[in-house]
Amino acid sequence: MGHRKHNAPRRGSLAFRPRARTSHIVPLIRTWPEIPSDKPTLLGHAGFKAGCIHVITIDDREGTPNFGKPLFNAATVLVTPPLYIYGLRAYHKVSGYYQPLTEAHAKNLPKDLARKVRIQPKPIEEFMKVMEERLSEVKYFTALCYLRPKDIGLSQKKPFLFEIRVGGGDLKAQLDYLISILGKEVKISDIFKPGMYIDVIGITKGKGFEGPVTRMGVKRKQHKSRKSVRAIGTLGPWHPASVMYTVPRAGQMGFHQRTEYNKRILIMSNENEMQITPKGGFPHFGVVKGDYIVVSGSVPGPAKRLIRLRFPIRAHVKKIQPPKVIEISVTQKVG
Repeated sequence: MGHRKHNAPRRGSLAFRPRARTSHIVPLIRTWPEIPSDKPTLLGHAGFKAGCIHVITIDDREGTPNFGKPLFNAATVLVTPPLYIYGLRAYHKVSGYYQPLTEAHAKNLPKDLARKVRIQPKPIEEFMKVMEERLSEVKYFTALCYLRPKDIGLSQKKPFLFEIRVGGGDLKAQLDYLISILGKEVKISDIFKPGMYIDVIGITKGKGFEGPVTRMGVKRKQHKSRKSVRAIGTLGPWHPASVMYTVPRAGQMGFHQRTEYNKRILIMSNENEMQITPKGGFPHFGVVKGDYIVVSGSVPGPAKRLIRLRFPIRAHVKKIQPPKVIEISVTQKVG
């Protein structure tokens, strides 16, 4: 058959190439937003996914038909232990690429930091000498952060390490801010507020090796098809005599890094202020301990997975106001 009777859209988005397993369980944030603030702050935080609940709020989106009426929100609970700032780093530009200029570490580094990496401590005095001479070369600062799963009751002993960029103010103000929090803990309430919109970055659930029907969404062939029903109809034309990258193929599905944009923070609280754990605990997670936030919508990844949070890079709401929560449903389906 040299032609098609009917046209059809291509199956599977090419925007997510390559659909390979990510090589890191800690999501990488390659782009950070510029925030219109004179006060320096960290541009992100992190937490662990606990589970899903339902939150009913008053719709405060002005101009919508549902304005002022109850709004049903599917929401996700993220447990957010405090970040420990164990170091700071300055970046400059060399041959068009951003490279570390110098860094410094806190005096009393956590003992279990050695489970992840061995660090030769660099005193802040040497860092400040370099900054006095070369501050004009610095493009941005980042905070070296340390997060322990055992702080929220998880069994993993090895901590998570990552960098978070500093935004707001000028470079001198950012440097003073980093020095003030070096060796201290930063809570999520110091960075985000209820009603804000944030981006969540996580690693999705791994599905393993899947065929093109499940992986790319191609249609099954008719039941009398020769040899196969769940295979694609053709691998491509005679020439070029190779399989093009646009052809939907079988392969890895899941365990990819994905970013969800503009998730609103509905609730920000602590276990001592408001219990969010359902009866029997969240499936595959357990009891929520410490600080937590509830964001609207879904979040990629299974329970207990590390989720990184960031100021919105595609912000579309300028007015920030805490939502009016009417009811919280924490009824869980076990299993």
